Amino acid sequence: MPTNDQSSITQLPDDRPAAGSVGSVDLVALDAHAVRASVDLLARATRADLTRPTPCAEWTLEDLLAHMAAQHNGFAAAARGEENPKVWEERSLGDDPFGAYRDSAERVLDAFAADGVLERMFLIPDFGDQPLPGWQAISAHLVDYAVHSWDVAKALGVPAELEPAAVGMAYEIAQIVPTGEARLVSGAPFGPEVAFTGGSRLDRLVAHLGRSPNWPA
Repeated sequence: MPTNDQSSITQLPDDRPAAGSVGSVDLVALDAHAVRASVDLLARATRADLTRPTPCAEWTLEDLLAHMAAQHNGFAAAARGEENPKVWEERSLGDDPFGAYRDSAERVLDAFAADGVLERMFLIPDFGDQPLPGWQAISAHLVDYAVHSWDVAKALGVPAELEPAAVGMAYEIAQIVPTGEARLVSGAPFGPEVAFTGGSRLDRLVAHLGRSPNWPA
């Protein structure tokens, strides 16, 4: 797999966006929708699809699944207060990669459903050695899985069906991701923003994070 993964958020500012506030926004429910959308999309896939390319540079669908499962397992462990970095390591998903992915998805959904999760402190290696509040971690996870659901849909050649509320929240959160020269440095989590007008909110989200809504064109 490529070492410069441009498929996930690895840095978020410390300032809390208004869109991420608890209030009337059920951040956990929106994240769960995005995760379940990826599970539902993968229910259409077969083993023959594992070698398909994805919008994540150089990754096949199997590579993307391994990354997604590792992230779910890592976020679930962080939500439980665990600090073992090995939990985040990507590994083979074995003879049933789709089943292994479903299991990882249920693991993170169960962890995020715990009382008080938004106020817990998560230690996430990609964010450095300082813990961050759950609302910030789950915000990043929501953006990741709105985009990864789109990645999976594109790889399979099917529509990405996500609730507007989940896409809208992910789009608002993603606006805090730096653009310009920050995207050009070595190890940047995202490629340069893709110029794109019109389209859906999901199209604009992925374009903002460096993907072409018209992939693979």
